[in-house]
Amino acid sequence: MPKSRYLAPWQQVKGEGGGELDPEALVALRGKPAIYHCISRVVDRRFVFGDAEKEQFLSYLRVYERFCQVRVLAFCVMSNHFHLLLEVPSPPEGRGRDWSDQKLLDHLSGLYGRRDLGKIRWQLEQFRKLKAHQAAEEFRESFLCRMWDLSQFMKTLKQRFTRWFNRQHDRQGTLWEARFKSVLVEDGHAARTVAAYIDLNPVRAGMVEDPQAYRWSSYGEATAGRKPAREGIQRVMVESAGAWGGEGQAAEMLLSWRKALRAYREILDGALRSGAAAQAEGEATPPLTEAGMILKRMRHFADGLVIGSAAFVNQAFRLTRDRFGPNRKNGAREMRGVTTALCSMRDL
Repeated sequence: MPKSRYLAPWQQVKGEGGGELDPEALVALRGKPAIYHCISRVVDRRFVFGDAEKEQFLSYLRVYERFCQVRVLAFCVMSNHFHLLLEVPSPPEGRGRDWSDQKLLDHLSGLYGRRDLGKIRWQLEQFRKLKAHQAAEEFRESFLCRMWDLSQFMKTLKQRFTRWFNRQHDRQGTLWEARFKSVLVEDGHAARTVAAYIDLNPVRAGMVEDPQAYRWSSYGEATAGRKPAREGIQRVMVESAGAWGGEGQAAEMLLSWRKALRAYREILDGALRSGAAAQAEGEATPPLTEAGMILKRMRHFADGLVIGSAAFVNQAFRLTRDRFGPNRKNGAREMRGVTTALCSMRDL
């Protein structure tokens, strides 16, 4: 199994993940979105992203979020790497192949300028005029295959930003040190914990004292009034509310982004207080509290493969059992030195 990523078994087509999946075990998960914590670093980990680069990256992030039909729940763009918490919906039946040509063109208008969109329209019309419907479908598929897919989203985003960066800095070659890392994250408690971990990156790095002061993060943008960032935090907190208090509480929080933002701020403040207490006492001794864990560098959030409750991690393990060695009996591994109900797939 690759150590850098783990795709949600219920979103894989047969054989895609390297093993056979049990169709009956997947029935209950049909249509469920998957949430991933994704990280990518600049080659040699050089500090090359200034204000302009961070702004441009976020501009592309929103463009490809809409095009690829994913949702950015949380993000943070640092000087040499970025973190994203992404929700990837299950593809619709047929993966968009039932879209009319006009619907596809309307969708592409958010990504391509008038000139390029005109060329795409002309090509489709030519295929239809010649009754070359198979060629038309293959042409359409070149766009549809980039949607509802984590790897395609990350690949497209990173390649587009690299082209811009290389032009701006008169350079050639790769910008990123390797393929991106991704960890499958359970919704609810695990997702809000990872989101807070992402938003506290600038505090952890000593760049700001309050995460609100960092412009290029989901919390910084949300408090500055950016609607997409607010909606991402709402979604993280609504999922948590659904787990804690049922659908009524979840619906109430969905209607009030202010309430969601306050609840999220409480999580961040808990981590900040824990960090201040640890500093006052010298250095925190294990086990860490969960609030303290959010402010620390945790390998589990980058290399744990799967993060969530023991039940969630074990379910993922059962669905991909043949990818692990014969001696392994279950998937969930406790996070050492931390008092938390969260588990990871890897023992770190």
